Formats: sequence, C-alpha cells, structure tokens
Amino acid sequence: MAMSCDRPDLLPLDEALRRLWEALPATTLPAVWASRDDPAADRASMDGAALRAAEGRAPRQILGTLFAGDDPSGFAVAPGTAVRIMTGAAMPPGADAIVPVEQLETTGNTASPLVDPKSGDHVNVRGVLARAGDLLLAEGTPINAARVALLAQEGLAIPPPLRIRVGVASTGDELVPNPAPHQIRDSNGPMLLALARALGAEAELRAPLPDDPVALAATLCQPGDIRILLTSGGVSMGDRDHLPAVLKGLGATILFHHIRLKPGKPMLAALLGDLLVLGLPGNPVSAYLNALLFLPHALARLEGRMAPNPWRMGRLTAAVKQKGDRPLLHPCQLAEGRLEPLPGRGSADLITLARADAFAWIEPGGLEAGAKVRYLTVL
Repeated sequence: MAMSCDRPDLLPLDEALRRLWEALPATTLPAVWASRDDPAADRASMDGAALRAAEGRAPRQILGTLFAGDDPSGFAVAPGTAVRIMTGAAMPPGADAIVPVEQLETTGNTASPLVDPKSGDHVNVRGVLARAGDLLLAEGTPINAARVALLAQEGLAIPPPLRIRVGVASTGDELVPNPAPHQIRDSNGPMLLALARALGAEAELRAPLPDDPVALAATLCQPGDIRILLTSGGVSMGDRDHLPAVLKGLGATILFHHIRLKPGKPMLAALLGDLLVLGLPGNPVSAYLNALLFLPHALARLEGRMAPNPWRMGRLTAAVKQKGDRPLLHPCQLAEGRLEPLPGRGSADLITLARADAFAWIEPGGLEAGAKVRYLTVL
C-alpha cells in the first residue's frame, strides 16, 4: 500500500485564512451616531394625496403639489382639502395620511379617495428609523458601500478608497524569455498580475527573482511602495527554495508555511515589517489557486472590508476520485451550477487551468456523480 508523504501537522485552509486575517491591520469605521431623527420629518412613502384620514372618502380640493425637498410649511391641510405629494416629500401640516394615486378619483382640482384612509397610511413617521443620538454603527465596523452611504447621510467624512499596491515576482533561474528545452518562460507572473488586477489591486509585474539568497534578501529589503508581494516558487523543500529561510533571516514573522490542500501544500505567508509576502508554490495551478484563496482575504482586510466568501455550491456531473490525505481542488467546467470534472493532470497543467471555469472541493475519499459540492469560480 502506498504511504502518504503528507505531514500530520499541515495547517487546514480555514486556519491559514484566519491567521492571515488576524495578522493584518484593518481600516475600519469610527462609531457613527445619528445627527438627527431619521427621517427628520414625516415623509410620504407613496405618490398620492396628503389629507386628513378622518374625512374618509369625501372629496378634497387640491391645494397644490409637494415634491421631495420642498418646504411643506407653505400648505395647511384644512378640512375638505388635500395636497398632491410625491414619494419622499415632507408631510404638510394638518395631513396625517397618504392615499396613493391609484386609489384616487381625480376630477379637475378635486380628488376623492376610493378607499377609507387611516391615520398613518403610507407615511414614514419622523424618527421611525433612528432618533438623534442613536448609535448607528459600532466602532470597528468594516467598510462597505451601504456604510459609506450612511456616513454621507450623517454628514461625516467618507474614507478615501484604498487601492492596495501589489508586486508580482516569480522566482527561479529557469525563467527566461527565449527558453531552451530545459528552461521555461515566466507564465506565473502575468497570470498573477491579471488576477491581482481583477481583484481590484494596483498591481505591477517585476522581474523574476534569482535563486540566490543574497539577491533575494536584497530585493525583500527594498520592496518599494508595495503593500503585498506575490511570489511564486522557492517555498518547497528543494535545495534552491530559499524564500522561507531568507524571510526568517530577515526577522519576518512567518504566519504559516505548508497547508492541508492539494494542490498548494507549500504555501507560505509572512510579514516583513509592513510588507505581506504571499509565497505561492511554483506550479501554475497551485500558484493560481493559492492566490485566488489568499489574496482576496488580504486585500479585504487591508481595505477595511468584510472577509470575502468565494465559495459557491454546485453538483458534480461525474465522480471524482481522491485517494490522498488532503482536500483536493479539482478542475471543472461549469454550466448552470453543474460541474463537469476535467481530467486532473497535476499542478503543472496550465492547459487544464486555462480551460477550467471552476475548481471543486473534494474531500479525501472522493465524491460520486450528483454529489453537492462547494467550488471556486475561476476569474
């Protein structure tokens, strides 16, 4: 029987993501308090007529029209009168209900309700959402678009959008522009650059890093103005896999090295001062999937957003075998939530990666056709 070479202490993916998240500083919101009642006045929630409900279906003379933003004090709704009103407009004095347009019979300057109005109908009452001084958001809340809108509503400063700068650099002396049979072109660099940009980062592609610890240390000590460095290669167990030792020698904090995932076991994350180094494996499928999992988390944390959830659910159209000890991300083509497994040809198979729409999470033991499974969408 074949024996697994996996170490029993490999870090589960969720734990690795947690460590990364908690190690990074986050830009969050201060406490937000209501500066006034919300709404600050009784407002119409429908287009219609503002009137006195107690008069029932009696005809009313229309005094005029109120639009959102109009000062309602120019009208006084007395018995037998009403004011045409638009959604969001403040209620005129004397009115306590709205009859929607479709429930009115209008003749010239007279409107008659077709229903029996009740006090408060279609009125957003002052302070129903919040009272002045209420706590709207606790300190430390992550930023999102809705919370930006709330800041604007309360007249507070809106944080400038953050564009995290990411550097992308492959490692390896085998990377050359015009390769001989024993060499290769750098495909990981352009791939990771495109992914980082698709995720909203301001990314730049740098020259490949040599398999030399002195040169590698010099590069890491002078990263420029980037906040995250994505590297690929140099993190496994080979004689020229120098990145882990170089980072340790420079005093970096190693968040984790080696995770329980196939492909992508050698994944490394470290903090060198303010620089986050995501050391991806060198094989393209491993590099891509690790970047797809970890880079969105890092960007969200640094930008002050909530942790992303990249997983979707679908069903396999065919069985996937999984004899290893680690969860497997298996390439699939995706159509309407159905995952058609592609032949798995290893983590160096860039062709299958380019053809895949998704990667399904397969636990050890495998899954049968029709099984429900979570998956990552390829960007």
